Amino acid sequence: MSRLHPGFKVAAVLLVFYALIGGLLVDVPALNILNESIRNLFFHVTSWFAMVFLFILSFAFSIKYLRTGAEKDDLLARTFVQTGMIFGMAGLVTGMLWARYTWGAYWVPDPKLNGAAIALLAYLAYGVLRNSFTDPLQRGKISAVYNIFAFVMMLLFIFILPRMTDSLHPGNGGNPAFSGYDLDNTMRLVFYPATIGWILLGLWIAEVKVRMELFKEKNI
Repeated sequence: MSRLHPGFKVAAVLLVFYALIGGLLVDVPALNILNESIRNLFFHVTSWFAMVFLFILSFAFSIKYLRTGAEKDDLLARTFVQTGMIFGMAGLVTGMLWARYTWGAYWVPDPKLNGAAIALLAYLAYGVLRNSFTDPLQRGKISAVYNIFAFVMMLLFIFILPRMTDSLHPGNGGNPAFSGYDLDNTMRLVFYPATIGWILLGLWIAEVKVRMELFKEKNI
């Protein structure tokens, strides 16, 4: 992974601060039940977008590792999973808080929520699987295959199955997504920059983790 240009890091900082400040101050639609909690859209949904983006990169590097056998590709696949999990947990926690104020409980038997939990557990199992092998080659190959499987599971349980059944979650089970009825132009001015900001922050975190791992290997 090449080092991020300083401009991307500056953009990440500016966009994240813009999202934090704008997310709290921008005017939002006055909707029943949601009320001011709709501001969580800037943090919850954008965290999931960043997670999915990082998992896509991990998926790509796992495929590349199976083709090349390069340890660097295995390192990148692992790092993007670890970084994606940070945003996944952030999305899960912010979603639980949002559910508490809109649905009356931190967790409800909703296919989208259950699917998200299953997907994150699948990626947690990826870390457990890696730690169960001592041989680097065997660990890399089996982990890469499992990572591809985990990515498919994530798509299935977060994006496909919830759309095939009733769901409280916007955008699933016939429930319109926010963009379909209340993501107005003012909110878009914060939502899209926030999404880019979280993604850039995720790439920055991954870059730092890779550099730390490479530095550690040189000093062993």
